[in-house]
Amino acid sequence: MFLARVRAQLPDLHRAEYKLGCFLLEFPGDLASYDAQELARLCGVSKATVSRFVRRLGFENYDAARRAARDERQQCNGQISVRPRLRTGTTEISETVRDEIDNLIWTYQQVDTDDLESLADAVVSSRRVWLVGFRLCRVFADYLQTQLVQVAPTCASIPQPGVSLGEYVTEIAPDDLVICMALGRREGRTEALLDELRRSGVPIALIGDEEAGLAAGVRWQFRCRTETSEAQESHAAVLSLCSQIGARATQRAGAIARSRLRRIDEVNARLGEV
Repeated sequence: MFLARVRAQLPDLHRAEYKLGCFLLEFPGDLASYDAQELARLCGVSKATVSRFVRRLGFENYDAARRAARDERQQCNGQISVRPRLRTGTTEISETVRDEIDNLIWTYQQVDTDDLESLADAVVSSRRVWLVGFRLCRVFADYLQTQLVQVAPTCASIPQPGVSLGEYVTEIAPDDLVICMALGRREGRTEALLDELRRSGVPIALIGDEEAGLAAGVRWQFRCRTETSEAQESHAAVLSLCSQIGARATQRAGAIARSRLRRIDEVNARLGEV
């Protein structure tokens, strides 16, 4: 029954899950023999991929899938193949680069160009742009600020240390723009803040990962693929999308932005800034 589920799901799996599924069809005894972390290392995927894979097969968790695989193995009198030992060494750099290229292609296949263009228009025309990010997502909010600050001088990355969310929310107006970074598991503050922003009527853009479902009450939503065959995720697609938003906003800003950039360069030259 376990192997039948794998075969049935295989055509619809994402790249890393497909790799895991093919591996288990070749060595089906491995699921019964290893814990989730060991299987992830053995197959060259992340532990998160293993967890998603077993849920996609209809199992509540890895242990339930492991029991089903063990039962099937016993019914076959141990005649199911098991790989003898874990692989050693690391994934080749070229394979890692291919993962990132695949993620970029997947991400931009999901992007509606009209949405990207209208978001760029909003960046330029809004009274103020607020860039929201908690924990790791704060890094991406700060990066996007570096891409936008030259054409949207009033953009701000929040929250800053020592400032409460309420202080920001009371300053955000309907003619502002909020871009929220919400990759990975969203913490409670993100959801609570989004609820408050929806009530305020401010337009919201949400940037998430490939696992993000459709968010209610947001004007723009973009999904960036971060899955790789390594234990660590790749955020190349997230940074690329931020660069695209910045580049298109600069195009929209036109002569005014170019004039401001020239003035910035002139001042930096006098100050000896690179």
